Amino acid sequence: MKKNLINFSMFTAFLFTLFGCSNEVPQEFDWSQLTRVDVQIFTGENNSTETLITEKEKMITLRELFAKIKWEQNVKAEMARKEDVKSSLFFTYDKDMPERIFEYAIWFQSDKAATIIDKEKNALGTLIKEDAQKLKDTLVNNKKSR
Repeated sequence: MKKNLINFSMFTAFLFTLFGCSNEVPQEFDWSQLTRVDVQIFTGENNSTETLITEKEKMITLRELFAKIKWEQNVKAEMARKEDVKSSLFFTYDKDMPERIFEYAIWFQSDKAATIIDKEKNALGTLIKEDAQKLKDTLVNNKKSR
């Protein structure tokens, strides 16, 4: 009986230690923890340029714009042409943990909103025309958005 009590106590202490020490990454985005965005801009069939965005003003703009995306979940989307931009969003949830990276493929239409695909989550997102232009200016044209 005493041996069972000791084993049960040790098992309970192990479980508390295991669950108490796990730093689980949140499932929802906290846009304030977006620390940088890597952008790959496709300019031709096999040509692309890469930029890194970390400037405070641009990060604030990108946080606001990405938070406005309207998502449709569980959508297997295919586009007729290659994406205009591939963006990698880096989130820092804890300074002692590695960054979480989320990749989006983005298409800009001249007469409509932007289309964003998150292949990992099978999600299709859209931005209205004004926000799409602001996103394009920030990611592609590197203009200051107002």
